[in-house]
Amino acid sequence: MPTARTNFYDLTRAQLLALAPQWGFPAVHAARLWAYVYLSGAEDWAAMPELPARFRARAGAELFFGRLAVAVEQKSSDGFTHKYLLELADRRQIETVLMRYTGRVTACISSQAGCAMGCVFCATGQMGFVRHLTPGEIVAQAMHVDAVLRGTESGAALARPHGRSPHERHERLRNIVLMGMGEPLHNYEAVMTAIDILRDATGLALGAKKITLSTVGVIPGIVRLADEARPVNLAVSLHGATQEERAALVPVAKKWPLDELMAACRYYIGKQGRRIFYEWTLIEGKNDSPANAHAVGRLLRGQLAQVNLIPLNPTAGYGGAPTGREAARHFQQILAEYGLPSTVRQRRGIDIAAGCGQLATGR
Repeated sequence: MPTARTNFYDLTRAQLLALAPQWGFPAVHAARLWAYVYLSGAEDWAAMPELPARFRARAGAELFFGRLAVAVEQKSSDGFTHKYLLELADRRQIETVLMRYTGRVTACISSQAGCAMGCVFCATGQMGFVRHLTPGEIVAQAMHVDAVLRGTESGAALARPHGRSPHERHERLRNIVLMGMGEPLHNYEAVMTAIDILRDATGLALGAKKITLSTVGVIPGIVRLADEARPVNLAVSLHGATQEERAALVPVAKKWPLDELMAACRYYIGKQGRRIFYEWTLIEGKNDSPANAHAVGRLLRGQLAQVNLIPLNPTAGYGGAPTGREAARHFQQILAEYGLPSTVRQRRGIDIAAGCGQLATGR
């Protein structure tokens, strides 16, 4: 019975290099293969001329490139946001978003198909949990965006394994936010392996400061991030400054109460010496009053923290409305009184349901 092939994108560079000697080849061939794929976007064995034919034949028998098929592509009227409905090998689907800003391109990547956390205003939470993604399925989303930027969405190879020509003129993928479908810390091992692959200095070489992981508040994962000294940015979805208010919006607060979450966050900051970005979805008449702002200020005062304010994006399963601009500014002013910096998230891709909390499949 033939052995199932391995998804190339599931492998770290060290794992790939270890395979070559097992196949009877020097590790340098595996290093060149890695460069062809991650530096040139190649997925065509015939277009890798520096690799011996025998190595290509063996690698092709053992590995496959798990590129995700595009089921639907949508472009926002804002001119800066593209959303891709990507199909997994088992026909499950996930969504990935490409966002352009001045001087940078960001990919919003999913870590699960669906989500088990059940946040009431989130379309992914409303659809429920389907399954975890593998490291390769997470990495493949970044590779898709990279291919879009280089204009090789089909995976056509550039016959150059050692990197991009200095004469090439295209945008580079510099920033990734694990804020798509799913809870990253619920799929910890796969997410961390994917981050290691994306950060590899001989591949896409994304800087740790350019990767942000967003969690609804999975306390064991936050503590583990701190203990393992993972250098990526951490964002924690807060949305309520009391246990009762938070649990009404974020059901897992019943499992991981607010006081325990704050203790874990303080532990993380103390261990890592890194700022936490707290996310607060502004819902008109629900959590956007001056009293709410003061409660947030008291809760986070003294922490190395920043608050990202996100006006609610519409979803079919939740009837709230976004906070207006003036109320958001007032909220910011109050936070400043407590020494807390804050930003109001730019609303992008709302017309194609590509905004924060809008990603879902099966519409």
